[in-house]
Amino acid sequence: MRKIWLFLLLLAGSMLTIPAFAANKKITKVVLDAGHGGKDYGARGAYSNEKDLTLAIVKKIGTLINDSLRDVQVIYTRTDDTYPSLKERHAIANQAGADLFISVHINSTPYWYEKVKTGTRTVYRGHGRKRRKHVETVYKTIRHHTTQLQGTESLVLGSIRNNQKSKAVVDYGESIVDEPDLLNENDPQTAIIIAQYTKAFLSSSVELGTAIQQQFANQGRRDLGVKQQSLEVLAGSYMPGVLVECGFITNPDEEAYMNSEQGQWEIAKAIYRGIKAFKMQAESGK
Repeated sequence: MRKIWLFLLLLAGSMLTIPAFAANKKITKVVLDAGHGGKDYGARGAYSNEKDLTLAIVKKIGTLINDSLRDVQVIYTRTDDTYPSLKERHAIANQAGADLFISVHINSTPYWYEKVKTGTRTVYRGHGRKRRKHVETVYKTIRHHTTQLQGTESLVLGSIRNNQKSKAVVDYGESIVDEPDLLNENDPQTAIIIAQYTKAFLSSSVELGTAIQQQFANQGRRDLGVKQQSLEVLAGSYMPGVLVECGFITNPDEEAYMNSEQGQWEIAKAIYRGIKAFKMQAESGK
C-alpha cells in the first residue's frame, strides 16, 4: 500500500501542473498577522507608526471575513499592541492548522540626504606673508524621509528559504496529506513529495498575492506586483502565505490615506476580496 501510494503521488506530481496540487482545497482557516507591535514600531512616518496601522487594517479584514465568509475562521497573531516573535507567529498558524497566512505590513523608503548651500564664510590660510584670505561656500546636509513613491505590493517566500518551508511541511504533514505517517524526512521519496508540496504552496502564494493585487488595482491604487523575498515571517509556516505592503508611510499622501477610516476600510476590502477570489478558485479546482 505504501509503495503504491507513493508511486501514484509522485506520478501525479510529475504529470499535473503545480497549482492543481491544491485543487478543491477548502479554505476554512485564515491567519491574519498584523506586522510588528509592542516595542517594534516598524516603519515610521511623519506622525504614525506601522504597528498601529497594520493592527487597524487587520481587524477590519477580520470583520469583513467574519461577516461575509461564515465558513472561514479568522485567527489573529495579535489583537493588541504586543509583539509576538516570528517563531510565535509561525506556531500560531501551524498549530491552528490554517490554510492561508496573510501578514499585513506598511512600506517605507530609506532616508536620503541632500547637500544644501547655506552661505559663505571667510577663512585665512597660511602663515606670515603667505597668509591669504579665502571665501568658502558653506553647506549643510539635510536628511529626508519623504518620498513620492506610492503603491501596494505582495511578497511571497524567496527560494533561499525553501528548506525552512519544507521542514514546516514535514513537521505538520498531518494537516496536508491523508497519510502523514508516510512522510519520513529521511526517506528520499518523501523528500520528493515535500519538494512538490513546497512548490505548490509557492504557486498558491503567488496566485493569492496576484488576486490581492488585482483588487488594489481595481480601486485605482498603483500595483507594484508580486515579488519573491527571503522573509522569515513566511518561512516557518507550512501553508501558502503572502506579506502585503499596503502603501508607503513615507509618502505624505499615502500616510494620510492609511490613517483615515476610509483608507483602512478600502485596503481591508481589497485584501478580503483577494482572499475570497482565491478561495473560490481553490475550491472550484480551477
